[in-house]
Amino acid sequence: MENLYEFDEEYRDTIATVDEEGKRIWVYPKKPKGNFHNLRIVVSIVLLAILFGLPFIKIDGDPLILIDVFDRKFIIFGIHLWPQDFHIVALSMISLVVFVVLFTVVFGRVWCGWACPQTIFMEMVFRKIEYWIEGDATKQRKLEKAPWNSDKIFKKGLKHFLFILISLLISHTFLSYIIGIDKLQAIVSQPPGENLVGFIALMAFTGLFYVVFSVLREQVCIAVCPYGRLQGVFLGNNSIAVMYDWLRGEPRGRLKKGKTQEGKKDCIDCKMCVHACPTGIDIRNGTQLECVNCTACIDACDEVMDKVNKPRGLIKYASYNSINEGNNKIFTSRVFGYSMVLILLVSIVAFMLFTRTDIEATILKVPGQLYQEQPNDRISNLYNIQFINKTTHDVKVALKVKNYENATIKRVGEEALIIEASSRVDGVFFIEMSRKDIKTMKTALEVELSTDGEVIDEINANFIGPVKRRDK
Repeated sequence: MENLYEFDEEYRDTIATVDEEGKRIWVYPKKPKGNFHNLRIVVSIVLLAILFGLPFIKIDGDPLILIDVFDRKFIIFGIHLWPQDFHIVALSMISLVVFVVLFTVVFGRVWCGWACPQTIFMEMVFRKIEYWIEGDATKQRKLEKAPWNSDKIFKKGLKHFLFILISLLISHTFLSYIIGIDKLQAIVSQPPGENLVGFIALMAFTGLFYVVFSVLREQVCIAVCPYGRLQGVFLGNNSIAVMYDWLRGEPRGRLKKGKTQEGKKDCIDCKMCVHACPTGIDIRNGTQLECVNCTACIDACDEVMDKVNKPRGLIKYASYNSINEGNNKIFTSRVFGYSMVLILLVSIVAFMLFTRTDIEATILKVPGQLYQEQPNDRISNLYNIQFINKTTHDVKVALKVKNYENATIKRVGEEALIIEASSRVDGVFFIEMSRKDIKTMKTALEVELSTDGEVIDEINANFIGPVKRRDK
């Protein structure tokens, strides 16, 4: 990269939002406009509609997505997952991580600029309100330095009031994914004292979101988000990111009397890309961890290029090699390796979901209980059996010993066993066997679990029984 820049790289030792004394430099980005920004607005509207609308979508009375950590109940696009399915959840999370790595290796931080909730809410909601109330960057700086008069109090008060309202809306939406929209409606419609824990959680999340979007802001992307910190590991010379075309722009020089200085190239050093950046960086310094690929610098630079009658694309989506060597190779050996791992993981998860049983049963012999002798020369054992119904409808189940025709299963209490939708049922059962079938102290049993005559699972169990001594 020796031909990339002719100046030093001291910028890599600091971040743009902190001065030499370690104090924060507040960022006032220029109000964005342009083709990329318009496209991002459309994408943001669609994603926000999905985010706020999903909790209201139900399948058979259950939410489309539910991540209920407290009751250990998870529903992902209508698929009910229980703690017994933890291996599927774990592999799915690993697959998601590998996908993020692969996506970043190829496309850089496109997620951060276009789909991350932090960026969408910050740039497309909270920042828009700020522009609407306080004006563009210049007016915001002027208002910040102004004394506390009625105009400043009104604008600041209105802005933060709206910030709190939106934070409240986000916290309600966030909780609806955790506890479900029905429980959330109960918390909202009843006095705080009747749902104190839920009320405290709502207020805590509201305060957290308010601090994130009114105080921390870009610092979340710069210093808090772990994904941003890992960008340097994922990105390579073939990764596509927001890039400054240094071959076309350097050496840069300001316009004089409407003409570029002799010996200078297309960059006129107007710094509009810096003024537009929401994280305060200079994209001309190269790829930086603070860059979230929001394209604000692209729109700002394209506008300037139009005014000086030069072609757009001085700042653009590109890879280092595509600019330096003209090589736009994306499918590298690194991408191939990640792709194979991802395909393997997704295939395993898909197989587990496809072969996963809707009704799961666990049979355990009651500890401390010996076998019991029954009439007609029969022996019985007592078992605890736990059933989990992973479906959205009630199911009537039946049990049968597969490998011994004379063995019978009797439930303690009610005969019919109906498992309600998305629930767990514990039962106590006797398994009886004929003494003549018992050859060893431990007899292996294969128990069939069926619904409506269809076998859906087989469970192994051990039967303890007496063994006659052989006569000497």
